Amino acid sequence: MRRAIRIAVLVVLGLLILPYALTPLYRSGHPVSTLMIWRKLSGAPMSRQWIDFSAMSPALPRTVIASEDAKFCSHHGVDWDSLRDVIDDAEDGEVTRGGSTITQQVAKNLFLWQGRSYVRKALELPLAMWIDAVLSKQRILEIYLNIAEWGPGGQFGAETGARYAFGRSAASLSHREAALMASILPNPVKRSARNPGPGVRRLAGTYMARAQAAELRSCWPEKRGS
Repeated sequence: MRRAIRIAVLVVLGLLILPYALTPLYRSGHPVSTLMIWRKLSGAPMSRQWIDFSAMSPALPRTVIASEDAKFCSHHGVDWDSLRDVIDDAEDGEVTRGGSTITQQVAKNLFLWQGRSYVRKALELPLAMWIDAVLSKQRILEIYLNIAEWGPGGQFGAETGARYAFGRSAASLSHREAALMASILPNPVKRSARNPGPGVRRLAGTYMARAQAAELRSCWPEKRGS
C-alpha cells in the first residue's frame, strides 16, 4: 500500500514538474495545445497551419494585445491588478471577465485543461510566470496566435483562422480583419469573423480603435515599414 502511495505521489510530482521542464524546449518548434491533441485523439476535426511571427500582418498581434491583454509587454506573466478586479467582481457576484493574460492562456492551452477551475488556476499562475521568465514576449505571442482556436470546426492558429474567415493568409490581414479575428477569440464557436454579427462588428471597431490609438509599447522587434 505504501509503495502504491509513493508511486502515485511520484507520478503526480512528475506531472507537475513536466510543464516546467518542457517550457525551455518551446523556444523553437511548433507546439500544439492539449485541446488540439484531444481533438486529434477523439477523431474530431482539427486543422492548424503554423505561421511565424515575422510573417504575420503586424495588425494581428497589436489588435490581439489591445483586446486580450493591454499590459502584455509590462507584466511578468500575470496581471495582478486585473486578477484582483476579477476576485472583487466574483465576491460581488459579478463574474463578467476572465482576467487571464495571454501568457496564462498559453500556459493553460499548452499544459492544462479547459473550463473554470480553482485547481487549474492555481497551477496556471506560477506556470505563466515561469513561461514569461523563460520565453521572450514575441515567442509567447507567436505560440498563442498559433494555438488559439479560431473557428467553429477545429480551426486552430491565426493562419488557418484567417484562411477560413477571409480566404487569405494571416500575412495580409487588414486592421479590420485582424480586429474581427480578435473579437471572436473568447468563443470562436458562437462568434464568427467570417460572418460577423452586429456584436462582433462593434467589438472589432472598439479593438481596432484601441490598437491604433493606444501607444502600445512593442516588446518585440518591429518589421520595417510596419
